[in-house]
Amino acid sequence: MGAAKSKRVPRAVRERQMMDAAVRTFARRGYRAASMDEIAELAGVSKPLVYLYLNSKEDLFSAVIRRESAALVAAVTAAVEPDAAADRQLWSGLTGFFAHTAEHPDGWAVLHQQARTQGEPFAVEVAAMRAEIVRFVTGLIAAAAKEAGCAGELADREVAGLAHALVGAAESLAEWANAPTADGTSPLGLPSEGEGERPTAKEAAGALMNFAWAGLGRLMRGERWTPA
Repeated sequence: MGAAKSKRVPRAVRERQMMDAAVRTFARRGYRAASMDEIAELAGVSKPLVYLYLNSKEDLFSAVIRRESAALVAAVTAAVEPDAAADRQLWSGLTGFFAHTAEHPDGWAVLHQQARTQGEPFAVEVAAMRAEIVRFVTGLIAAAAKEAGCAGELADREVAGLAHALVGAAESLAEWANAPTADGTSPLGLPSEGEGERPTAKEAAGALMNFAWAGLGRLMRGERWTPA
């Protein structure tokens, strides 16, 4: 009896195994097609145990979204170099974002593809995560404007709009960058470290910085585009 008890898997470990199996299943099968039987089999547990620990399929999907959202936000904020120049902070945050989405493709698929298309309450969970990242990026852009001496010229609404645009571009680029091209080369056309089929996080972050930071730099120098 003592030996049997010592081999029992702690509940926290079991839950993590179930959640990992759920992330993989939801990402690859979709929310509606995924079954609790499939998740239980992948986790190596019984279906009743999944229900006992994580309740319904809807509750399990919500828990997966919350876990993957928290992990993504933590990865982005932890990657930022706090004492660096504004452009370096933004680049390091983007690098953290692209590194996390590349290292956790199933989690990213759940957040970016599955949860958004299933309506409430799942879309609300993802929207909350996105809003947190947008607030963080808004702070970085505001700090950059202050560093450039033009903080008073950029209204809060404009800074927020720039943050939304940058986050949206990063999401789109992450979806594209994580998909290998037909000929097996990097979508960016650059030599990649490690997997040759995909750009590295630094390459993806650099591509977005080349697109966005040049424009932000001109804006912070007082150069604005206006229609002819």
